[in-house]
Amino acid sequence: MSAEVWLPIPPEEIEGLPAGPRYLFWDGGADGDQPFPGDPARCAVYVVPYMKRLSVRVGPLPHLTNVRVVQTLTAGVDDITARLADLPPGVRLCNARGVHETSTAELALTLTLAALRGIPEFVRAQRQERWAAGFHPSLADKSVLIVGYGSIGAAIEDRLVPFEVARVARVARSGRTVARGPVHPITDVPSLLPHADVVILCTPLTEDTRGLVDADFLARMKDGALLVNVARGAVVDTEALLAELERGRITAALDVTDPEPLPPGHPLWQAPGVLISPHVGGPSSAFLPRAERLIADQLTRFVNHEPLRNVILTTGPETAGATGR
Repeated sequence: MSAEVWLPIPPEEIEGLPAGPRYLFWDGGADGDQPFPGDPARCAVYVVPYMKRLSVRVGPLPHLTNVRVVQTLTAGVDDITARLADLPPGVRLCNARGVHETSTAELALTLTLAALRGIPEFVRAQRQERWAAGFHPSLADKSVLIVGYGSIGAAIEDRLVPFEVARVARVARSGRTVARGPVHPITDVPSLLPHADVVILCTPLTEDTRGLVDADFLARMKDGALLVNVARGAVVDTEALLAELERGRITAALDVTDPEPLPPGHPLWQAPGVLISPHVGGPSSAFLPRAERLIADQLTRFVNHEPLRNVILTTGPETAGATGR
């Protein structure tokens, strides 16, 4: 019997899918109530639906007793790693590296420029038919700190270069050297923060980065600095950020929040000096063609027993659930 592959994009819309597997379409449905497309015990590759609520994305996991690959269409995989006990051992978890760099880097730059140049104030003034001229900070000559220098961080730096920034400092989990210069270990963040005019967060959410941007982190940022978050909301301590925003000492541009979605009435909506976008770093016209190419390539590799791309981890016996799967 051929392996079954669950796809959140209709298989007839994906060019280059290899022959062999039986392809089944499942994206959870508009309301998350779409029944499974087949017997989940026969699913060998589960491609996680994109931009669906958490209960939909992880709902099949306990039922995929013979799955071999879980492929996300997101760069972050924290929703899956939090539920590894639902998966049998030997499952390769792969992320969507190569899909979101372009779109997320564009948004990071957009938020940075909009916040610095006062675009939110201009929009409010336009609605009031008020001419709100004045001076605003430029990105030129600023020092930028990128926290999370993976493929997205590198794409952000690519887009910063033409804006004549004075300096880019790079931070990752461990130090190394890249073509553009040194990448500092995350332990260097406290010494780098006081020199940064703009701090851009694009780090994965892990136990080490959860709450990374706490009161101490924010206190080390220079007066008037801008915090841009295109990572995950939980990387930032929301209460600590609110306290700094209320003081007016720093500003922020956030594509992600904690909690998320940000509920009506939450004080972050009305905090001074904050620009909020609704987690739209990935969903753009750039997403679908890149996602389809990744899916076709990964499945070709799977069918041909070749190494998969973007393997984050392989589950082991210690992650299996109580059933011993």
